[in-house]
Amino acid sequence: MNYQSYAPSTYEHDGKSAETRNLKPGELSTGTTIMAIPFEGGVVLGADSRVSTGTYVANRVSDKVAQLHDSIWCCRSGSAADTQALTDYVRHYLSQLAVETGRAPTVKVAAHLMRKLCYENKDNLMAGVIVGGWDPVEKGSVYNIPLGGSCIKMPFAIGGSGSTYIYGLVDSEFKEALSKDEALSLVKKSISHAMARDGSSGGIIRTVVVTESGNEREYVPGDQLPYGPAGW
Repeated sequence: MNYQSYAPSTYEHDGKSAETRNLKPGELSTGTTIMAIPFEGGVVLGADSRVSTGTYVANRVSDKVAQLHDSIWCCRSGSAADTQALTDYVRHYLSQLAVETGRAPTVKVAAHLMRKLCYENKDNLMAGVIVGGWDPVEKGSVYNIPLGGSCIKMPFAIGGSGSTYIYGLVDSEFKEALSKDEALSLVKKSISHAMARDGSSGGIIRTVVVTESGNEREYVPGDQLPYGPAGW
């Protein structure tokens, strides 16, 4: 048996992270953590605030929670430009619908409008959206519209690059018929855990609580998060 000696291989780091190594030429990685949970009487939506272009943080305090109508909101992930354009279109269509019909649109209508725009333009868009809110028909409800343009009503929804880190946490903590405080606490806890692990999520946490009586916006500063990185 012949034994050959091998010189130890020298590894040179290419300067890229796991998130950016497999991108196409000219493509930039984007990242987000978004979440929505219905509760008895409404919905809580939340998101981090980091907008990244590759490894560069373009905006550390952006607002990824957008209002579509009085009691309908959405969380945006993917391309900031694409999702801003989509929310502008849906907001315009919903306001027209409300004037024509004389009543407020439902969350389901808003979600299917968003789904139609995402699906019919899926080759040109990079957009993952969560639509949630309160209406007299379904009360608090949440719809998930991922990259392909499908539309699924969910008991809760999480999305963005940071969501992969918190599926187990949310599965273990979520239960039916949460109270408003429990839902808000779970959203803040889950997003802060995702922000600690995901390099493309960070900044502050923005939340909105949507009920029949109105909307309550809130934010958690980066130095007051429920959970931080190891050794924080």
